[in-house]
Amino acid sequence: MRVAVIAPPWVAVPPPGYGGTERVLDDLCRALVGQGHEVLLHATGDSTCPVATSWTYETAKGTEHASPAAELRHVIDGYDAARQWGADVIHDHTMSGPFYSERFPELTVVTTNHGPFDADLAPLYRSLAQRIPVIAISHHQAATARGIPVAAVIHHGLHVEEIPLGTGRGGHALFLGRMCPEKGVHSAIQVARSAGVPLRIAAKMREKDEFSYYTERIKPLLGGDVEYLGEVGGPSKAELLADALCLLNPIAWPEPFGMVMIEALACGTPIVATPCGSANEIVRNGITGFLRSDIESLATAIGHAAGLDRNTCRSDAMERFSATRMADDHGAVYTWASRERIRAA
Repeated sequence: MRVAVIAPPWVAVPPPGYGGTERVLDDLCRALVGQGHEVLLHATGDSTCPVATSWTYETAKGTEHASPAAELRHVIDGYDAARQWGADVIHDHTMSGPFYSERFPELTVVTTNHGPFDADLAPLYRSLAQRIPVIAISHHQAATARGIPVAAVIHHGLHVEEIPLGTGRGGHALFLGRMCPEKGVHSAIQVARSAGVPLRIAAKMREKDEFSYYTERIKPLLGGDVEYLGEVGGPSKAELLADALCLLNPIAWPEPFGMVMIEALACGTPIVATPCGSANEIVRNGITGFLRSDIESLATAIGHAAGLDRNTCRSDAMERFSATRMADDHGAVYTWASRERIRAA
């Protein structure tokens, strides 16, 4: 099957630093090729995913410069490239693309919602889902899609075999994510200090709100055993995760998935997190991590994290969150969507 994948234009694929969606798309494209599919990725010119590529912008636009006009220009070029290439199916990960695709009823298009089905997005996806299969990324996220038909729930995956198994000998807890209140950076500091464990913070901080949150709430708390490392990606991120005693992920919002949690499991690193959003689907409580709801309980859980088996964490990632499984699941949706479009024509 010839699959055209349209990525958002804000971050390169794979991402040089923070970028969960772009990490997923890199693993998905490579896994699809590994299974014999042909793949065209429409992303940005600085993307290094080893598949056929096309682009509108030579470099990633950056989320801080996101605009509807920039995305639509990128989308128009992506659909042109996919049609000229002869795509059997277009897997669109943008917001405007699935609406633009209405111009081409002869195309098989599916889309994935990487965000919440919230008050702004729900009406859009409710309209889309009458025409285009919508993929959710967790059962929790799908459960919030009230009145929106969800074609499939497909958990993210990654190439676990490419990630080194860690030892946790660094002895630190690690926060990895965005510098924002809903990710719980301030809570992570409280938890680590309560547990008496060093904390390393690797967080994306590029946008105005992120800088404000850091300046007002995080910077005053730094020092001693709490260190902010900046944004970390690539081998440095894998090394931090592999050396960590645990991933500390005290999220304070219903996160649709949480790519960092399966990255941690792939390294063999247990997770200590709040039971928000998809965390209950990712963490096997007491086996690959602990889910707790308050600062004191999270701190106690850190003390037990070293007793969890890192090989079990790694095996769980291989079994449930592999790129191969993710590609299989998507391939089934592509085939079904193609048959449905032909049947309805």
